[in-house]
Amino acid sequence: MKTHSNDRYDFKAIEAKWQKRWLDNQPYRVTPEPDREKYYVLEMFPYPSGRIHMGHVRNYSIGDVIARYKRMQGFNVIHPMGWDAFGLPAENAALKHGIHPASWTYDNIAYMREQLRAMGLSYDWDRELATCDPDYYRWEQLIFLKMMAKGLAYRRETTVNWCDSCQTVLAREQVIDGCCWRCDQQVVPRTMSGWFFKITAYADELLEGLETLTGWPEKVVTMQRNWIGRSQGLACDFRIENHDQVLTIFTTRPDTIFGVTFMSVAVEHPLIEQLISGTEYESRVRDFIRKALVEKQRMALDAEPEKHGVFTGAYCLNPFNGERVPIFVADFV
Repeated sequence: MKTHSNDRYDFKAIEAKWQKRWLDNQPYRVTPEPDREKYYVLEMFPYPSGRIHMGHVRNYSIGDVIARYKRMQGFNVIHPMGWDAFGLPAENAALKHGIHPASWTYDNIAYMREQLRAMGLSYDWDRELATCDPDYYRWEQLIFLKMMAKGLAYRRETTVNWCDSCQTVLAREQVIDGCCWRCDQQVVPRTMSGWFFKITAYADELLEGLETLTGWPEKVVTMQRNWIGRSQGLACDFRIENHDQVLTIFTTRPDTIFGVTFMSVAVEHPLIEQLISGTEYESRVRDFIRKALVEKQRMALDAEPEKHGVFTGAYCLNPFNGERVPIFVADFV
């Protein structure tokens, strides 16, 4: 015979009890222990938009499982939390709501902090930080100035993913199906001046570091190796016919230059304007570039799209045999 109880599991009261215990005792606070092996677990800091969603739950639950597992293995685990809180999105949201950006940001942080604490995640909250705090970004500024003084930071023109609604640049990972991950507005390409770091100065060291990674997917390691971009080969100039400019190519197989049949340049190449301006090919090339840039925003990171190109009407000269080589604008360069 089955019996039924009218008693219900009062999860709110039980959760409140243990959350208070964790808050008072700080069981995940980390102190130096020289005799224990250290382990550092860090998930990507959230943007303080005001509410956590299931994407946050997934991401931080995975990190929390790893942190707890490593503690069970005896590691002294550092598991901090912070807030990626700087930038124009905070300013734009504050303007929309008629409040100061700092108030909007810190109010959101306070609310989201309580949401994450309610999940029972094993963070050392003593190590919490926000990237908008002067005590944090002063060190970023110092590092940047030192890198600039060493010639490791420089400015140049580049094409970026631009969200006109958020009025900010987006990383490629933040463009979802051609739209902004935050506001779902169409992302457009824009040419603007930006700061770059001369990572090529560290190419050898970075490549050596990849060899020490164990258990990483080969696809990820290859992606990193290609991103570092170190290669040995020959740089060679192709003079553009009827112009005082050259196209410099790099190849690991100089012997193949004799058989060059066409030259491809990226849709963002600065010489395109000079090649097509006032020619019968101008309209067709501009239309191709516009479509290619839009499609580039939609392309998934691991996609292998079809390759397309359009003739510019211009030629360059093969430096090895003097033959004319047609110049194309292509979406795969």
